[in-house]
Amino acid sequence: MSGISSPAGIPGVPGAGRAGDFPAVTTRRKIANHVFWAFCFLALALVIIPTVWLAGGIIYRAVPHFSFSVLTTKTAGDTGGLEQAVLGTLLLAVGVLVIGGTISVLTGLYLSEYAKGRHRGVLRGAYEVLSGIPSIVLGYVGYVALVIGLGWGFSLFPAVLVLSIISIPYITKATESALGQVPSSYREGAEALGIRPGWTLRRIVLKSALPGIITGLLLAMAIAVGETAPLLTTAGWSDFNPSLHLTHSPVAYLTYPIFTFYQSTTPQSVQLSYDAAFLLLIFVLVLIIAGRVVIAFSRRNAE
Repeated sequence: MSGISSPAGIPGVPGAGRAGDFPAVTTRRKIANHVFWAFCFLALALVIIPTVWLAGGIIYRAVPHFSFSVLTTKTAGDTGGLEQAVLGTLLLAVGVLVIGGTISVLTGLYLSEYAKGRHRGVLRGAYEVLSGIPSIVLGYVGYVALVIGLGWGFSLFPAVLVLSIISIPYITKATESALGQVPSSYREGAEALGIRPGWTLRRIVLKSALPGIITGLLLAMAIAVGETAPLLTTAGWSDFNPSLHLTHSPVAYLTYPIFTFYQSTTPQSVQLSYDAAFLLLIFVLVLIIAGRVVIAFSRRNAE
């Protein structure tokens, strides 16, 4: 009976019969668990504290002197308002959403649903490599190939194309991941019912993956409107409101006064840089809120 009551003789369980070891093991596990969570909170703090510090500094310096006339007044040299920069940023964001979003969603759809074997690996590797290219390099390529090579000059179309190239890896990855997370039983059930593959893809698979796709689109738009170097070499800068001319018409954007006016010697231009940063924060916040609303709405309809 002693062999039954004590597991000490079981192979592969050394010292299993020593009851005094269990409190020590439990204590070590608790200590390791506490240390692990401490490092997790430390890593989270290293990310959140600088972000809150930067955002808080911008709000602290911008809000007390902010005037809504900034939204209705054009920049005059290094003073005035930011009307043309706000309109230019919105126009660039819409352009990236249309061009970059369309190409990326179709690419992610193809990789997830149609590409097979080595072909899929080559395409996936290509957009992953693209995501590692510095934006300033893409901006310089856009300047040489589009602004100078094709003679388009500083304008809307070169800027949108370069920003779309920057955003393609993020949207494509988000689309492919979202489609990959749709249960295969959805497709199998639709096939068993005799539903056409195209209808299944449009009405079932894409509808279920919509929240993830929207998240990728919004992330790419936020990254695109926050770029500076590619826009300096493709969009240029203008003291006038943007036109719908795709070429030979420079476009203003919010990151230009942040980059240019911050180190100015005049208080007015420094304040204008903080106003631009504050408006950019609001723009990104609006994107996040809009994305949450659309995702909640799509999930409710999917249910």
